[in-house]
Amino acid sequence: MGRAVDSRDEEGPERTCVVTRVKGSPEAMIRFVLAPDGQVTPDIARRLPGRGVWVSSDAKALAKALTTKAFPRAFRGPAETPADLVARVDALLETDALQWLSLANKAGLLVAGFAKVEAAIGKGKVAALIHAADAGADGVEKLGKSLRRAYGPAADNVPTLGIFDSAQLDLALGRPHVIHAALTTGSAAKALLTRCRRLAHFRGLPWREPPVGTTILQDEAPTSDAALNEQTSGLGPGIANE
Repeated sequence: MGRAVDSRDEEGPERTCVVTRVKGSPEAMIRFVLAPDGQVTPDIARRLPGRGVWVSSDAKALAKALTTKAFPRAFRGPAETPADLVARVDALLETDALQWLSLANKAGLLVAGFAKVEAAIGKGKVAALIHAADAGADGVEKLGKSLRRAYGPAADNVPTLGIFDSAQLDLALGRPHVIHAALTTGSAAKALLTRCRRLAHFRGLPWREPPVGTTILQDEAPTSDAALNEQTSGLGPGIANE
């Protein structure tokens, strides 16, 4: 049901959801702070000053926080919660993931087009398959089969994303008619997938988590590209270290 926030709630490797009381990593949760006007504000990048309240990255959990008035209890006083807070958080998570998709593309870690994706799979350098939400089932199935032929059981370690529609992919990748793409292994891969996983969890979409110890998403040797070096540290333009 929620309780007053203790300063220890923002220490250590885990945070506690004020709704479910389940502990999790900061990457799997959403931080909220009180704005100067007393409004509950999502802190997607986890860098805003002030006492933070944490909610699992789950739209249902956040909706319950609103109906049970968990925020005023957690903040120990008045806390105004916008009626559209769930929609606001969803939009922020989506924007964050798309920005990192664009950054990964600029870093040369994305290939688009059915043939190029198949070629990347054959080279064994695929960290994730990305399909437009409006992609045809036939193309998705064929690339899935290619992945299983090339990777065998290790194909289960490769996330398959269908979160964004083709128009969003077009904009993020700066090219038209993007239906299928592949994220290749590299320094920005894990940073991007962390954001996509958080968005998928928030929307209640399935996410296949790579087994502990898998090597498919391990970073390659650092590149000299300044922007990508920032990403390997969890940074990006306008994004502070989390």
